[in-house]
Amino acid sequence: MTHACCGPGYASPEAATKAEREKVLYAIALYTGTGIEEPDYLATVDVDPNSPTYSQVIHRLSMPYIGDELHHFGWNACSSCHGDAGKSRRFTVIPGQRSSRIYIVDTADTKAPKLHKVIEPQEIQQKTNLTAPHTVHCLADGHVMISMLGDSEGNGPGGFLLLDENFDIAGRWESQAEGMRFNYDFWYQPRHNIMVSSEWAAPKTYYPGFDLNDVAADNYGHHVHFWDWSTREIIQSFDLGQEGLIPLEVRFHHNPDSTHGFVAAALSSNVWHWHKPNGHWQIEKVIDIASVEVEGWPIPVPSLITDILISMCDRYVYFSNWLHGDIRQYDISDPSHPRLTGQVWCGGLLGNAGEVRGHKLAGGPQMLQLSLDGKRLYVTNSLFSTWDNQFYPELSKTGSYLLQIDCDTENGGLKINEDFYVDFGKEPAGPSRAHEMRYPGGDCTSDIWI
Repeated sequence: MTHACCGPGYASPEAATKAEREKVLYAIALYTGTGIEEPDYLATVDVDPNSPTYSQVIHRLSMPYIGDELHHFGWNACSSCHGDAGKSRRFTVIPGQRSSRIYIVDTADTKAPKLHKVIEPQEIQQKTNLTAPHTVHCLADGHVMISMLGDSEGNGPGGFLLLDENFDIAGRWESQAEGMRFNYDFWYQPRHNIMVSSEWAAPKTYYPGFDLNDVAADNYGHHVHFWDWSTREIIQSFDLGQEGLIPLEVRFHHNPDSTHGFVAAALSSNVWHWHKPNGHWQIEKVIDIASVEVEGWPIPVPSLITDILISMCDRYVYFSNWLHGDIRQYDISDPSHPRLTGQVWCGGLLGNAGEVRGHKLAGGPQMLQLSLDGKRLYVTNSLFSTWDNQFYPELSKTGSYLLQIDCDTENGGLKINEDFYVDFGKEPAGPSRAHEMRYPGGDCTSDIWI
């Protein structure tokens, strides 16, 4: 299998045709924390430039409850089970971070998904003592695995929940979690018998908002854990210390033979690279974003890297600086020495916000999703309800944007597409805040090859 930024090489089970999957994008949209008493929903966005409804929300699937805080979501099948003709990327698994409720959504009708099943938090707690679901990945054996950030009381370290092919709770994945203080994201690479996970904090710490006292009290994570994929135990942990506070999204190369991967430490505002050069895992800091003095702030403002992804060809890494307001593109052909090749400003606290189609870019760039050919990078600007209200309170009134960044995959470079702007401030029930995005046919952050 090839891994090309533009061209063949993408193979996975899917419910949508190739033409359909390139024309719509799913985005989580939230009313949680905005003051509007409406349920969060899954928005279907038209991303076909030839469509009369281009850059508009064309369908909304509202959840049956209020206050879920829908967050990250994933699929029942991905490229890890591409060899099984019976698998279909039909169902998306959408957890509520705050409610611990899990929704199963049927996307057989690509433009109008329907609710298929609800897994209630009480059942999850009774069977696993876990809460606060986050990252969703399908496994090659048909299970769906979800990182859980807390126990039933909102304490760390949490663990990993397994759902079977009928979306029934199958128990916990890990045989033991000794050495893990907190949990957040994960990515597995079976050819190396390894899984990597990261740490945010206990739900009871980050739910209310960000408090500097929690940093001083060591209530935020700074470890990256390497798990034996077969025995389901941690075999090595790296303490990144003050230089690696709050390591969030973890991304392996898409090439399953590669041992290279990256994680961005949000609060320390740097990127770390891991690999296995001599039979042992190693990790090194390869990008550092300097904090900036901003009037009215008690400390220099960190860039706060909140999302990171790798292009399908494994050539470029992209990440968002939520507080500074920029998105960066680095060439990682030499993974130990990333080279900055593109940068755009999409809001932030540094006064560099521009406008798109008459809209001032409020908030800062946050969640990212990249088209399979690597040419279209989509971005939203909501992080977490209480953190949004703390750092960008105007978002509850303006609502979110969803932007398209055009990427030069040959020479590097980023440019905001001036013809594309999804205005979540004009939603029928009032302004909502958009978070993670997914393509119906798969994308750069959900697919794992084995």
